[in-house]
Amino acid sequence: QVQLVESGGGSVQPGGSLKLTCEVSGYSPNFMTWFRQRPGKEREGVASINTGSGMTYYDCSVKGRFTFSQGSAKNIAYLQINGAEPEATAVYYCAASQYGPFGAWHSPDMYTDWGQGTQVTVSS
Repeated sequence: QVQLVESGGGSVQPGGSLKLTCEVSGYSPNFMTWFRQRPGKEREGVASINTGSGMTYYDCSVKGRFTFSQGSAKNIAYLQINGAEPEATAVYYCAASQYGPFGAWHSPDMYTDWGQGTQVTVSS
């Protein structure tokens, strides 16, 4: 049974840091990707990692402030958020693909396996 579990969400003040964790069970993922859905907006890809090569991809809106890294096991990945801004407030979702994605990494349509989401709130 495939399962994705996110953890580490919560509230943080502007400028603060937060670390999200995603763990995939049921298969060894080829790609793991973090998406977020801000209030009133569509789900958007923020960062992705190729678990084989370790190569990472970022949306330009988070480059320099978000860092996506792998754990010692390829089915665990972390999203470090530094210098948090109020615009980062969103529900963050982890998605995984066993063989793909066979298209743009930041497109939600490329993934069939999703976590339940974890809320991140940046507010003073």
